[in-house]
Amino acid sequence: MVDLFLNRVLVENNWEQDELNTEREITGILENRILMLFFASAECGRCQEFLPVLNYFFKRLKDPAYIEYPKLLTLIYVSLDQSEAQQERFLKDLHKKVLFLTFDDPYKKELQVKFKVKEVPTVVVLRPDGSVLSPNAVQDICHLGGDCFRDWQESAELIERSFMLNEEFDNLNMRSATDPVRRLKYRTEDDKRRRRWWKLWGKDKDKSEEEEQLKDATLDRKRKEGDKGTWRRR
Repeated sequence: MVDLFLNRVLVENNWEQDELNTEREITGILENRILMLFFASAECGRCQEFLPVLNYFFKRLKDPAYIEYPKLLTLIYVSLDQSEAQQERFLKDLHKKVLFLTFDDPYKKELQVKFKVKEVPTVVVLRPDGSVLSPNAVQDICHLGGDCFRDWQESAELIERSFMLNEEFDNLNMRSATDPVRRLKYRTEDDKRRRRWWKLWGKDKDKSEEEEQLKDATLDRKRKEGDKGTWRRR
């Protein structure tokens, strides 16, 4: 799939619109990833309706606010707009981590022909080897949401490797796309164990304090009794 965009310029949809044009940059952004090619136009009403759905789908899989480890997924907007102004207007509403081809790049038409795109919106989903997973995933994204990515991942046999320094692998807390909501709604086993530990620790602490107080009281009593015995002998 990397070969599909080698010797091409991909632009990041951020404020600077950084260009990725070296083999190293293209490989880094596309290798071992599922690729979504989003064919659309600003003048298409259905594209405008689908856009917020796609943005939500994409950010739930890529945004650190929703998921600890962003998924191995890349989204490229292939504009079928009639003018650069239309393309720019559409890009303003797209997620900032989306890539796109420049308006004057003729490769957009080649991709449209290659993947037999007859209507918009169309989302072509590709495996890391470039083979087609779905010729148009618009309906799947609308109806299944993030669940359809798991199906793509299994079909593509995509292996996610996340490395972290100074942490034991067994202790990693892997989150799903719905984990923030799930953790608010349900009490996980880790949370329950943590609360039990604090309760036990609190009981032990209270018990220790009681024992110390009892010991101090006993010593005070013995000291007073000793003082009385000394006074009597005198």
